[in-house]
Parts: sequence; C-alpha cells; structure tokens
Amino acid sequence: MSKDQLAGFIGHWLPKLEDEMRAVLRYPAHSYDEQAVAVHYGMMQYHMGWLDAHLQPDKLPTGKRLRPILCLLACMEVGGEPANALPAAAAIELLHNFSLIHDDVEDGDEVRRHRPTVWKLWGVPQAINAGDGLFTLAFAAMQRLQRRGVSAQTTLAALELFTHTCVELTEGQHLDMRFEQRVTVQTPEYMRMIEGKTAALIGASVAIGALIGGATDAQDQALQRFGQAMGLAFQIQDDILGIWGDPAVTGKAAGNDILRRKKSLPLLYALNHETVGAQMQALWQTDLGSEQLPTVLQLLADANARSYTQEQFDHHHQVGIAALHDALGARAESSALLALANSLLHRES
Repeated sequence: MSKDQLAGFIGHWLPKLEDEMRAVLRYPAHSYDEQAVAVHYGMMQYHMGWLDAHLQPDKLPTGKRLRPILCLLACMEVGGEPANALPAAAAIELLHNFSLIHDDVEDGDEVRRHRPTVWKLWGVPQAINAGDGLFTLAFAAMQRLQRRGVSAQTTLAALELFTHTCVELTEGQHLDMRFEQRVTVQTPEYMRMIEGKTAALIGASVAIGALIGGATDAQDQALQRFGQAMGLAFQIQDDILGIWGDPAVTGKAAGNDILRRKKSLPLLYALNHETVGAQMQALWQTDLGSEQLPTVLQLLADANARSYTQEQFDHHHQVGIAALHDALGARAESSALLALANSLLHRES
C-alpha cells in the first residue's frame, strides 16, 4: 500500500472511529436528571479532545489514534470488513486514554497535548473516577461488536485478549513507578516494563483486528508478535529522540530525557556500563542541569549507548517484519500494516 493509499484509508475510517467512540461516551439516559452526571462524561470528552475546559464543543489535539487504526488495518489485511472492527478499535483507543488519565495523575503531569490534564482542572479524585469511567466504557465498546454481526464466539475471544492486555498495562505501569524509586535499573527490567506499558496494547490492537477479520490462529499469533515488536521498536526510537532528537523537529529541549532524569534505554545502558557507569551514577544523583548536559552526552558516547540502542531498535524492527511475513506471506512487503509501521518508525519527532 502506498503512502497515499494509507492516508486515504485513515482519512476514510478515522471519522467513523470518532463517531463510534462518541456514541459510547454519550452519557446514557437515566430516569433521573441527566445533567447531574453530565460533567462526569464531560471530563472524559475533554480528555478525548472533543470539549474545551468549559466543556463546550471544540476540536482539539486528540493524539495519533495509532492503535485503533492498526486494529482496522489488521482486519482488512486478513480479508475482513473494517467496519465490523470499529467497536473494538473504539475500545482500544478508550482503554489507551484511560491509561493516559491515570498516568498523568501518577506522574504529576500538568499538561497533555498542550492542554491542562484532567486532574489539573478537576482534581485528582475526579480524574481517577473519569479514568475509571473510560476503562469501563472501553468494555462497553467491545460488547458492541455483536451489533456489527460479529459472532458471540469471536466477541468473547476478543474480550479475553482485551482483558489480558489490561492486566499487562497495569504490570508495565507498576514497574515504571517502581523504577522511579531506584537509582539503577537493569536493561532487561526496562524491556520487561515497556513490553507491558507500550507493546502489549499495540500487539493486541493488531491481533484483535485480525481475529475479527477471520484470521487463522497462526496468523493471529504472528500478527500479535508483529505488533508487540513494532511497539518495542517505537518506544526505543522515542528513547533515541528524547536524547539526540533535533529540538527544531521534536519541539523539546536538547537532551530532554536527560534533564528529566528519565530512565530510558540509552541512559540505563550507560548507568550500568562497566567503564562509565560509576561516573553516570554519580552525576545522576546530583541536581542535573543544562551545564552537566555535555558531560552526560560525552559519557553516553564513551559507552556507545546510541549504537547499542539503535541495535535494539533494528532487532525488534526485524523481528516484527519476520512476524508479518509469517502472517501474510509474500503480501507482507506491500501490506498496509508494514506501510504504517515504517511511517512511524522512520520519523524525527
């Protein structure tokens, strides 16, 4: 699939995805006054980019909608009708956004997508509750599959995978928060964390779409491996850009992840390096500022941290491509899934 064809696919299905999500998040009719709970749903819709801070309709940044698009593409690639997978695609995106609301609370982040986070506007308790609402409605979205003619057996299988993925997300977040309290973390531990926090949902997005599209068990498992591998590569590329990305392109300060003390893969590799590890750990325990940035960058260079991280990216990228070939055979090279993955994995921001 060409870039233009991929753009056409996304342009056609993204509005339909938005309609599906809006249908799920439209607060239901109650026997009592609906306005009593309107703000609850308004908080969720604010986070989704549909309302402004005054809960008035607006069109605001919404994120890439990567995961639901992967779901719809996977459904198409195995010969299914993408419309049938819309409820699952909506569920996946709602689940992702639930995790973002809770992440913002747990990390104390005050801004997301250039706007105040939900907790910053309405407080931590209400933000947690709004996140819980999105989490629950994600399951309600998945249950709408039968309205599209998806069999009960397939719907149940999709729900089983979706539920397992929810648990993996919490495992990844648990590890991420634990790592914040530790001076050093081993690189295998970090990879285990991003397997849960990033790769699990991307893998499930592809697998659930393929399942609905009628994939064989072998195809479905291979496509899940493809998504997981690409999710790992995507996160590792973020780690590279967070240190060495061009500020004019990324919109972030040079060495942003260093200044934030983010335990990303290249920094962990250097912190555990047999030659420069001790120096890195000593610096890590000081008040890191822009004046220390050249020293940290030099230590990263001495450890060959960028080369190591690039090798890890290349490895997972190749694992993903091999899995896609296992699933689709000769069609893999011209598949929409590969076109989207390559567009995401060859970016500068």
